[in-house]
Amino acid sequence: MTTHEQQEQAQQDTKLFFSRNLLEWYHGQKRDLPWRRHRNPYYIWISEIMLQQTRVDTVIPYFNRFIERFPTVESLADAPEEDVLKCWEGLGYYSRARNLQHAARQVKEQYGGMVPNDRDAIFSLKGVGPYTAGAILSIAFNRPEPAVDGNVMRVLSRYFLMEDDIAKGPTRVKMERLAAELIPEGEASHFNQALMELGALVCTPKSPRCLPCPVMEHCAARLAGCETSLPVKTKAKPPRPEERLAALVTGRGEHAGRVLIRQRPSSGLLARMWELPHWPAPPAEGGASAALLPEAAALDRLRRSLRQAGIFARPEEHWMAAEHTFSHIVWTLQVYRCREEDAPALPLAAEGRAAYAAGNAAAAVPTDGGAAPADGTQGGAASVEGPQGGAVSVNGTPGTTAPADGTQAGAPPADGTQAGAALASGMPPASVVRAMDTPDAYEVDLFSATDSPVEQFADGSGNPEDAGAVRWINREDMANYAFPNVFLKLLNHYFDELEAQKL
Repeated sequence: MTTHEQQEQAQQDTKLFFSRNLLEWYHGQKRDLPWRRHRNPYYIWISEIMLQQTRVDTVIPYFNRFIERFPTVESLADAPEEDVLKCWEGLGYYSRARNLQHAARQVKEQYGGMVPNDRDAIFSLKGVGPYTAGAILSIAFNRPEPAVDGNVMRVLSRYFLMEDDIAKGPTRVKMERLAAELIPEGEASHFNQALMELGALVCTPKSPRCLPCPVMEHCAARLAGCETSLPVKTKAKPPRPEERLAALVTGRGEHAGRVLIRQRPSSGLLARMWELPHWPAPPAEGGASAALLPEAAALDRLRRSLRQAGIFARPEEHWMAAEHTFSHIVWTLQVYRCREEDAPALPLAAEGRAAYAAGNAAAAVPTDGGAAPADGTQGGAASVEGPQGGAVSVNGTPGTTAPADGTQAGAPPADGTQAGAALASGMPPASVVRAMDTPDAYEVDLFSATDSPVEQFADGSGNPEDAGAVRWINREDMANYAFPNVFLKLLNHYFDELEAQKL
C-alpha cells in the first residue's frame, strides 16, 4: 500500500470512528426535547426556525405554546398574522415568524398541507435555507442530507483541524460535503441530531469539554493543542449605536392608567409591531450621547417630535434608560414621562365642524392590533436602567395618535396642514375615529406633515401613507399586541410601578 493510500485509509478510519462513536454517545446522552418525541415534519420545522440564534431552554416553552395554538400547517396558514406574532413575542427576529406563516400558506396551497419530502420543494419555501432544509429532510424523513449550522461547523473544524473561515460561503459548502460523507447509511436523522448535540453540550465555543467527548481520541485540534482557537471566523462588523428619545405618554381622564402605543410601518425594521413613540436624539455638544443631552434640550426635541406626529402630550421628566441590540444596530433609549394634553382647537367653519362630528360618530370596522421582526438581537438582550440608578435586567434571547381626550376623539392637527384644511372646507376628514372592540381604544390618523423634518418612525421608513395606528392600553390590553422585547419590558415595568403606587 502506497503512502497516499495509507493516508486515505487513515482518513476513512478517522471518519468511521467519528460517526460510530458519536451515534453511540447520542443514544445514551441525548436530551429529551419536545420536538424529538415524534417525526412530525411540521413540528421539526417549527423547532428549527425557533432555534435559529436562540437557546434551547428558551425555545422549549415557546415551541409548546406555538404547537398548542397552531397544531397543523393549516391552522398556522389561516391564523391572523397578529396572533402568530403575539405567540412569537420575545423570541426576536420576527421576520422568522412572518416567513414561517408565508411558507405554511405555500405548503397548504401547493402541497395540500403536507410538508414536502423533496429538496427542491423544501428550498422553495420562504425562509428555508440550506440548514433548515437539511434538518427537516434528515430528521423528519431520514434522508441523508447534511444540516450544517454553527454547532456543526465548530465540531468539524476542530475534529478535522480545518482552518477555513466559517464565515465564508465556500467553507460552508466544504463543510456540507464533509458532513454528508459522515452520515451512516440509514442513520441520517439520529446522526445529524447527534452532531448538533455534541456542539451544544460538549464541543462548546469557549470552553470545550474534551475529556467526556466521545470522539476526543482522534480530534486533530485537541491533539495539536489548538481546540480553543477553532473555528476561524471573521468578526462581524459591530452594530451601529443609535441614541433615541422615547415618550411614555400617560393618559388622564378616560385614559387614566393607560399608555399610548403606536404601530410601526407595514415594512422594514420590526414591521407592524407596537412600541412607545420614539425618535432620534439630536446630537449633544461634543458628540456626547443622548444620556448626556441636557434635559431641557431633550424635552424640547421630544415635545416638537410629538407635536409633528400629531400626538398631544407634554414631556415632563426623564423616566429611565433602555437598550436593545439588533444584529446591525443598537438602540439606546432615553425614556421620558409625558402627560396627555387636550388637542388645540381649530377655527373650523360650521360645516367643517359638522362633517368632523359626523365622521367621529360613524362607526367603522374594528381594526386588529398585532404586528411583527431581527430581531432583536433582534431576539437579543435589552437592559433597562431606572431613574435612581437601579437596574432591571431584560433578556431577549428580542403614528398616528389617539385623541388627547375621549371627548375630542380624532381632533385634527393645529398646524394648518392638509388634514385640517379638509375639515375647514367642509370635506370629510381623511381619517376618522373608528370604533374599537374596547371602549377606550381609538385609532386616529393625525400624521399630516408630509415634509416634517422629524422622523416619524424609528428606522426612518415611515410616511403619512404608511402611518401606524395608536392605542391607549392598560396591562390587560398588552395581550392583544406584539411588542419588541425592549418595549415589552418597559411597559411591564411601568405597570408594575403603577400597581405598586396603589398598594
